[in-house]
Amino acid sequence: MSEQIEGRNAVLEAFRAGRCVDKLFLLDGCQDGPVRTIAREARKHDTIINFVAKERLDQLSETGAHQGVIAQVAAYEYAEVEDILKKAEEKGEAPFLFLLDGIEDPHNLGAIIRTANLAGAHGVIIPKRRAAGLTSTVAKTSAGALNYTPVAKVTNLGKTIDELKERGIWFACADMGGESMYNLNLTGPMGLVIGNEGEGVSRLIREKCDYIASIPMKGEIDSLNASVAAGVLAYEIVRQRLNSK
Repeated sequence: MSEQIEGRNAVLEAFRAGRCVDKLFLLDGCQDGPVRTIAREARKHDTIINFVAKERLDQLSETGAHQGVIAQVAAYEYAEVEDILKKAEEKGEAPFLFLLDGIEDPHNLGAIIRTANLAGAHGVIIPKRRAAGLTSTVAKTSAGALNYTPVAKVTNLGKTIDELKERGIWFACADMGGESMYNLNLTGPMGLVIGNEGEGVSRLIREKCDYIASIPMKGEIDSLNASVAAGVLAYEIVRQRLNSK
């Protein structure tokens, strides 16, 4: 499935056909009727609109005929957070979720979804803004995991954590300044929070977490790739779950 649609009619049709548009790029300052109609459709669907200069559109364009409009479309349908919890319930398991705070590299996102699937997580939650969506690159890197592991996209990750806490889920985030993951009790209903590749978990999200988990490191460099960190922590959760049965 194409992940980029260009041109006014094509983008408008994508919205009207119910395609999930992750991001919309519009020519800044353009007040044409068709462009205003597209912007209205985007707002109706709560799509992020980026008003950019013509140079940026030319740079993004694959066809050279964008007419001031480029849409990036999800290659897969998004799930609802409720679907993820239902999946755990149907399996008779305590919920195990991955929450990604601003993962921007589609290869990292795909690798994390693959790890989530293999570790037995019930789903992945990503934010709408400043994060990679479900592009075809993500689908490819997930090596088929996207067919089995639901991914939900939420407007406000902090609010989602608050709502899930009310439903009995505990949260652990990966942070070098935390306590060793081996000293923490990570059994039971658990949300694993992984931060942005460069900045890690944002302060607001970190403050909402019950545990700040660090991975013991012995080498000369001081951090792991986000998808590797997700894998290491996920399998500590798996180990503790197996031992607590």
